[in-house]
Amino acid sequence: MIKFTIVTVTYNAGKTIRRTLDSVSAQTYDAVEHLIIDGCSNDTTMAEIHRYVEHNTDMRHPHNIVLVREPDNGLYDAMNKALLLAKGDYVVFLNAGDTFHTPTLLSDISQQLARYNTSRLPAVVYGETDLVDDEGRFLRHRRLEAPERLTALSFLHGMLVCHQSFYARTDIARVTAYDLRYRYSADYDWCIRVLRSAERRGLAVHNTKLVLTDYLAEGLTTRNHRRSLMERLRLMARHYGWFRALAMHAWFVVRAVVKQ
Repeated sequence: MIKFTIVTVTYNAGKTIRRTLDSVSAQTYDAVEHLIIDGCSNDTTMAEIHRYVEHNTDMRHPHNIVLVREPDNGLYDAMNKALLLAKGDYVVFLNAGDTFHTPTLLSDISQQLARYNTSRLPAVVYGETDLVDDEGRFLRHRRLEAPERLTALSFLHGMLVCHQSFYARTDIARVTAYDLRYRYSADYDWCIRVLRSAERRGLAVHNTKLVLTDYLAEGLTTRNHRRSLMERLRLMARHYGWFRALAMHAWFVVRAVVKQ
C-alpha cells in the first residue's frame, strides 16, 4: 500500500491552519503520515494542532502524526527538515490554508498508481489547482494549467504546476534539498531539479488529470510578487540560460498586457 507523507509547515498560522488539518483528517485513505513542522508559533496554532491530534486518536484508522516544534531559518529550511523525516513513498507540502480538493483524493491517486510496478513508481505525480480565499471559498481555477506531459523544460514557461499539487517520490526528494539561497522561489528550483533527476533515472512522471489542491491565494510569494519575479528570472537563467529566460519574461509581459 502506497504511503503518503503530508508536510505542513507553520508559524503563527492559527487563523488558517484548522481548514488544512481538517482536510487531512477527512482523507479516506489510511496510509498517511502527517509531518507538522512548527517554527515556535506563539498564537493559537498549537491549540489547533492539539485539537487535531486528539481528534486523530479517536479515529478508527488514525493517521501517523509527527510534530516538530523548534526554531528554523525560514520556510524552506523547515521543508528540508521534513524531507529528512519523511517515511512515505511520496511527499507533498500542504501548508496552512491549503486543502485537498476532495476527501477521497489520496485514495484516487493510489488507485491510479496501482498500474505501475512498485519498484518503478513515478518520480512525480501532479495535477491541477484551484485558488480559494482565506475563508476557503473558490475563487477561480489556477491560470497556469498543468501540461499534459510534464518535464523539467516545462518550467521554462513558469510554475506550470503548483508546488502543493506536485507529489515527489520521497527517495528522490530527500536527496534534492531546497536551496536556501532563494527566499521566494526555492520551490520552483526544487521542482526542476526533481524532474531532472527523474529524467536521469528514466522514471515516469504521472499526470493524474485531477484537481489536487485548493490553494490559499495569499502566500509568501504573492505578498512579495516583484522580488519573487526577479528571483525567478535568475533561477530561470541558471537552468535554461539568460537568452531563454529574458525571452520568456518578455513574453510574460506581453501576455499580461494583452489580457488587460
